[in-house]
Amino acid sequence: MKQFDIPFTYRSNLINAIKEKRKQDDKMKKDFTPTVLDCGTVIFYLARHFGFCYGVENAIEIAFKTIAENKGKRIFLLSEMIHNPKVNEDLLALGVQFLQDTKGKIIVPFEDLTSDDIVITPAFGTTTEIENILKAKGIIIEKYDTTCPFVEKVWKRSEQIAKKDYTIIIHGKPSHEETRATFSHAKENAPSIVINDIEEAALLAKYIKTEKDIDLFDEDFSGRYSENFDASKDLQRIGVVNQTTMLASETQAIAEFLKDAIVEKYNPNDVSEVFADTRDTLCYATNDNQSAAFGLLEEEADFSIVVGGYNSSNTTHLVELAEQKLPTYFINDSTKIISKDSIAHFDIHQQIELETNNYWTSSSPTKILITSGASCPDAVVEAVLEKLLLLSGSTVSIPELEKLFL
Repeated sequence: MKQFDIPFTYRSNLINAIKEKRKQDDKMKKDFTPTVLDCGTVIFYLARHFGFCYGVENAIEIAFKTIAENKGKRIFLLSEMIHNPKVNEDLLALGVQFLQDTKGKIIVPFEDLTSDDIVITPAFGTTTEIENILKAKGIIIEKYDTTCPFVEKVWKRSEQIAKKDYTIIIHGKPSHEETRATFSHAKENAPSIVINDIEEAALLAKYIKTEKDIDLFDEDFSGRYSENFDASKDLQRIGVVNQTTMLASETQAIAEFLKDAIVEKYNPNDVSEVFADTRDTLCYATNDNQSAAFGLLEEEADFSIVVGGYNSSNTTHLVELAEQKLPTYFINDSTKIISKDSIAHFDIHQQIELETNNYWTSSSPTKILITSGASCPDAVVEAVLEKLLLLSGSTVSIPELEKLFL
């Protein structure tokens, strides 16, 4: 895989050594057991896969290269480059401005842009509507487009099934930048609708099977279907694609549920007459990180820590998996680990940061599971390990751990 030129401040010698050693020992990526770091007073279990993925490193490389090569020019990002506070803070510090927030709210009006300005498309991609606005202003977007190849793969898959007259069902978070972009591209080619979860899939199935009054469709899915969508006609042939960072198991369950519903309704001779075989459109990193999380959770531990941006979809799903088994603390950097008595962490259900006391158990050694999202720098994870080592009273240092994998 291509090696990207990203700031060394995002790298970790320790974690790079661990990843390289695991890669050499498991070239086919079939071993999802964690890496064990026995530090005496504390034992860390690091997920087999975590941290920056191809799309994230590609986006970071392009962004920093763009800044370096365009001194004196105004440089804008359509929204956050990736969902990680450290990376976005660094870009802002270098003078980059965000045109929108993560929900699409305008920060800098598009009217203020000129053809001399540089606009970087983030890894999530953007809508065709915004692309057209920028092109109309004479802004070159292709050179500074960091859209993840795996997101573009979803767009291509959508286009393929659209050509066969299937309606496109998108499993994703409706307000997420990637889902908004995928919906925009999908509706250019076919009737399209976004559903958030299995409950909404069940609701959609009622319309597929004509069990619910069609007049209520807008009330149930307002703002999430393409113009002129006709639920009485456009739900007779469907295909499911997804936001690339969703839970694989949930997307599979949704696809199977909707397939069963439409087959029950129309009883075709061949399933493909009513349901497109889109396969899974999750990216490789999401699949690897989720599989590694399942492997990690096979270990007995006192608690787990998941590191990443609080608005990161793929990281949030890792938290969902972990908290099903043991106490889990979602943090965005090492400063959230205040002491052995207190940790600040994000509650994904209440969408607020909380402070929990007495989280550190009295067991000896303390066993901690650790993973991070695809947009989290390895350096941030190393800082978390270092903080936990310090609090545990271990005499083992980060450089000593690194030597074990060289």
